Amino acid sequence: MAGLKPRPGILEIQPYVGGKSTVPGIAGRRIIKLASNESALGPSPRAIAAYRDAVTRIDRYPDGSAVDLRTALAEHHGLDSCQIICGNGSDELLSLVARAYAGPGDDVLISQFGFLMYPIIAHSVGARPVVARETNLTADIDALLGKLTPRTRVVFLANPNNPTGSYVSETELRRFVSQLPENAILVIDAAYAEFVRDDDYVSGRSLVESYDNVIMTRTFSKAYGLAGLRLGWAYCSPSVADVLNRLRGPFNVTTPALAAGLAALEDVEHTELVVRHNDTFRPWLSDALSKLGLTVYPSAANFVLVGFPTNSGRDAESADRFLAAKGIIPRTTANYGLPDCLRISVGSEADLRELAAALGEFMA
Repeated sequence: MAGLKPRPGILEIQPYVGGKSTVPGIAGRRIIKLASNESALGPSPRAIAAYRDAVTRIDRYPDGSAVDLRTALAEHHGLDSCQIICGNGSDELLSLVARAYAGPGDDVLISQFGFLMYPIIAHSVGARPVVARETNLTADIDALLGKLTPRTRVVFLANPNNPTGSYVSETELRRFVSQLPENAILVIDAAYAEFVRDDDYVSGRSLVESYDNVIMTRTFSKAYGLAGLRLGWAYCSPSVADVLNRLRGPFNVTTPALAAGLAALEDVEHTELVVRHNDTFRPWLSDALSKLGLTVYPSAANFVLVGFPTNSGRDAESADRFLAAKGIIPRTTANYGLPDCLRISVGSEADLRELAAALGEFMA
């Protein structure tokens, strides 16, 4: 087996490690998981019912073209269904883009504190991840433009970004795309778009309709509460849609996921309830933690990035251990290059109050 070697780039991948779900040594205690930006209110009851009904049909292959869901997405967002691709989570779609447009000798451009999957995806196709610095924990368009070279093939930009919660305005996005070479493609990863209320924000739809080399990806994992089903979608030009359809698996989305996604999309009242909850408790959480002397960075998503003191015993690592002992799980961000921070999801009111009390005790 000594001669069996993977393709170049594979061994450079640092495997993605998601937010923890358990805490060793505290069996029997209720766990408060605020590590993965999951929905505080869970999925729509209609989505759960649709999932249960779909289980009776799992002896048959799913609709490989996801016609019903694409049609519903098109109607809901005012899009052309022929330009929508459904995937096994938006992660699959991001990987398909890299497979289609990048490879050995190419560059994949990402922002300094961008989603950790982006460099993994770049390495997986043998491309080189290139990092552009951020300013005030926000993607810097001038820095991104300065990193463009003839080798740049794909640009991944989470908007809002995970784990910082910051976003780039429509004006800045258009400034970037207007200077992006036609043989490079911008992927706007808008996983948290449903939570953004700011007037200068766009999810990416308008840019897709203006430029052939822009893709918008979305997910059902966050606002719709279907993280366990792995369901995402992309909106792109007809030519890009044709390419991605040639690459994706013929049955890449399961029957239960398609059914639950369709029902979740149709339950507008539940989605609005989820967003209103976030509108209330994201600022509540930010205010409560700021009063403890912690630095809470502005966020447009369903989480906040919290900065801790650097002195021993009050640092982020100590806070993480303290919270874990109480059964509370935030997300450490040292692997993002932010060792002094923790990312905290906007959970239920009860969970957030317990978190705030625990951090109050920690900081006392």
